[in-house]
Formats: sequence, structure tokens, C-alpha cells
Amino acid sequence: MFSSQGPSLRELAIQALSSVEGGYDLLAPKFDQTPFRTPDRVLDATADALRPLGPFGRALDVCCGTGAGMRVLDPLCGGKVTGVDFSTGMLAQAREAHPDAEWVRADVRALPFAGDFDLAVSFGALGHFLPAERPELFAGVHRALRPGGLFAFPVAAPQPITSGLYWALLGFDLAMRVRNAVWRPPFVMYYRTCPLSALRDDLTAAGFTVTTTPLTALGQCDDGTPRGRLVLARKAGTS
Repeated sequence: MFSSQGPSLRELAIQALSSVEGGYDLLAPKFDQTPFRTPDRVLDATADALRPLGPFGRALDVCCGTGAGMRVLDPLCGGKVTGVDFSTGMLAQAREAHPDAEWVRADVRALPFAGDFDLAVSFGALGHFLPAERPELFAGVHRALRPGGLFAFPVAAPQPITSGLYWALLGFDLAMRVRNAVWRPPFVMYYRTCPLSALRDDLTAAGFTVTTTPLTALGQCDDGTPRGRLVLARKAGTS
């Protein structure tokens, strides 16, 4: 599951007992050697789905981490790419790997942008926000986009109850709830709090028009449905 260059069990335990920000600061130097980093195949599938909708000008990576989203944004965007995250450690890794991009430390629930971007993306970060926090997040992304701008992020198909992964994710979320009930500071990371229907409702309430497109490169589930979809949330107007 982890490479030999990845974090040790002791390091993961220390991270798990930290805050979200502190935990990622600790994990940052080895984050790209963990399975928590968005896989290249998901990034490439996202780029393939976005390519017919471009080209784009300026772009924003929301919760950018170590900058993996640059794999998507660099080829698609003619303007400056900006990544925003609240982990100083993750931003340091991103800045070292991609010095030509702009890296901003900020709480994405209060994004410091207004009408600056044609495209915003996010990868693997929504589980770090409680459902009650998503309206602030989505409103900030909506505000950061120019009229006609697009917010895109991949979502995985729900796992059937017969799947081992279904029970693994359920077990993780339950363990996280117990951890946060008995330990401070909290570490918010839940895999099962972001169903597509709820995301669609929150995005619509923030002013987006929402569609999805299959990420065909990720294949199909046993029932023939896509393993992954790209959520496409469009801000009204024309730039």
C-alpha cells in the first residue's frame, strides 16, 4: 500500500492524532508516496474529459496539496495556475515541484478571490469538509470564477454493499467519528459524506448549473455504470 519512501506507521499515527492542518504539514514530505495522493489515472481521465471544454485561461486548484492537479491544468490552461491550501508543508512541496505556478495559503472556506478564474478543480478533498461546511466552500468557488467559469471534480461510483471496499470505507468513517468524539483537535476526513445527490444540491444552491460526464478511462462497474464521473458545475454568464 505504501512505498519504502512513504511514511512509517509511527508517522501515520502521529498524523492521525493531529489536526487536519498539522497532520498534512507532517505528512507533506512523503505524501506523494502514499495512496492518499490522487492517482495519475484519475488525473489523466479528468484531463481527457475537460479537454473538449477548453481551452481555459486562468485556473484554480482548490485544496491543491502537493500540486498533483498541475498534471491536469498545465496542458489545458493558457494563463496562470493558482493552487490554494491551508497546509504550509503541502504548499512547500507544491512550490518546489512547480515553481512557475502561484501557491496561496488560505482557508478554502473563505477563498480570497473574486472573478479571477475560468476553471477551478479539486481532487480528493471534499471529505475534509463536513456537510454543513460545503455551502461556504462552493459559494467561495462560485465567487472566484468568472461568468461562465467551470468548477470540476471527479467522484467515484458508490460501492455496493457486497463490496469489501464498501465495508472498509464504512469502517474508516466510523473509526474517524469515534476518534473525533474522544480526541482533540479533530481530524475531519470522511469518505461517505459526499454522495453525488447532496453535492449536486449544494452546488445548485451556490448558483451553479450542474451536469456530470463519465470518466470512461476508469472503466465500468459490474452493473455497467461508470466507475467515476466528473462533476461539471458551471457559473452562469459569459466571460
